[in-house]
Amino acid sequence: MSDILNSINLNNKKIVVTQANRFMGPALCEVLLNCGAQVIADESALDTADSVQQFIDSTGQIDVLIANLAIAAPQTKVAEVSNEEWNLVFRSMVDPLQWLTRAVLPQMISRQAGKILLMGSAAALRGMNKTSSYCAARGAQISYIQAVGVEVARHNIQVNAIAQNFVDNETYFPTEVQENPAFQERLRREVPLGRLVSKEEDASFAAYLCSDAANCFVGQVFPVCGGWVGR
Repeated sequence: MSDILNSINLNNKKIVVTQANRFMGPALCEVLLNCGAQVIADESALDTADSVQQFIDSTGQIDVLIANLAIAAPQTKVAEVSNEEWNLVFRSMVDPLQWLTRAVLPQMISRQAGKILLMGSAAALRGMNKTSSYCAARGAQISYIQAVGVEVARHNIQVNAIAQNFVDNETYFPTEVQENPAFQERLRREVPLGRLVSKEEDASFAAYLCSDAANCFVGQVFPVCGGWVGR
């Protein structure tokens, strides 16, 4: 993995990682730093449009925004999903994405350069049982990224997403889950790769998408899930 990282040059790039203490945040920060980036590891709640705008304004020039947004997926039958649950998942994952994008785009358009990368979920690409609210929010994220990516590409701004599942992270696959024999059997049965994608593999791909070598990608959604989506 170190050989791959050595080939990714993020020198002089200021990269904001949201919810840096959750989901893919810790791995992203470590890998991006190793690639030479200046990383702003934000751990704020992102719970209002005003607070998001103030945060973005306070950081100065941002070369790359990584919208790392996650919430534990509610396990609710579709007919029993409450308004509170529905609003919670959209307020946690969809609203902040729009606020962050709206706040950072003006400076990127002014410079005619920048990148936004969503750390999303493959749940938007393949349905999962009893997770309708979560899958809907993840799907809204993906559709938003695709639309924004097409709109701002002419400004030399690349907006893309990683749609992941079965990637090693404490938010969705904590140690106690990974060590469960039933989960190991599920990996063998459902994931062609037969194992979790490592956090370093996922974060390294994200680092590549943050680099100038990936300037050709526009509104793309990249599944990183060990083949789970293709089954």
